[in-house]
Amino acid sequence: MTKATKIYALLGRAVDYSYSPLIHNYAFRELGLPCHYTVFNIADPDLVQEALRGARALGIAGFNVTIPYKKTVVPFLDELSEGAASIQAVNTIVNENGKLVGHNTDIEGFAAPLLPYLESIRGKRVSIFGGGGAALAAIEAFSRFFTPAEILLFVRDPEKARSLLNESGYDRNVPITIISQERPELIRNSRVIVNATPVGTRGGKGDSSIIPLDRELLHPDQIVYDMVYNPLNTPLLEAAQHAGATTISGIEMLIGQAERSFTLWTNMKMPIAAVRAALLQEIQKQQSLIAD
Repeated sequence: MTKATKIYALLGRAVDYSYSPLIHNYAFRELGLPCHYTVFNIADPDLVQEALRGARALGIAGFNVTIPYKKTVVPFLDELSEGAASIQAVNTIVNENGKLVGHNTDIEGFAAPLLPYLESIRGKRVSIFGGGGAALAAIEAFSRFFTPAEILLFVRDPEKARSLLNESGYDRNVPITIISQERPELIRNSRVIVNATPVGTRGGKGDSSIIPLDRELLHPDQIVYDMVYNPLNTPLLEAAQHAGATTISGIEMLIGQAERSFTLWTNMKMPIAAVRAALLQEIQKQQSLIAD
């Protein structure tokens, strides 16, 4: 690091497990950029505003934002991109000479690995588990790129979910049904199932072997997409593979959104092939250590 080093960071709570520092620091090194990426854990939501104020003062060049602050940061930013404004959730912040601009690269990052299945998704039902910023990004991606017949949103708190949708100003032509209990017939008939909750995260609270739905509802005609990326093969994906379903790991979304964040910060293309290889090597290394 030198005096000219630009600092980027991940804002979240208890997110030391994140692979984002590895991804971005590897890309910075590959391109010879004087930049460094780190993690800022903020335990108290009331400190988020102070953290962003400090970022302006210190000239921190940009942030990724993750659980649980994707919506928390919105009122404290100077400007939102169209994507971020559409769902009132931010996962990337760019410091433009003291002006903090919020973006949401989760939307396109989420959509990217699903695009090969576009025609088989259009006009079909999709189910999303979760009612936070990640779920909103998935809703926006489905509405913008795939036009399913219906989006089912499975949440623990329907009122909170309705409030989030209202705040986001969601007005797309794809109907959304909010459901607070497992409806087997609806889940079983969904073309895509998305886990937009932290359930299954390694090191997360609770039993990391659980999944957000009954395993018996999974079958070969489904696409199961888990936004959790640590571990690489989550309990949900393992159950889906066992049922013969097509699976998409959260690592694909992680790389997709990171690539777009990287370009927003640097105006350069991330060396994706090299980053993916380094990331998978690190994951395999960690999994070997756990197995030992």
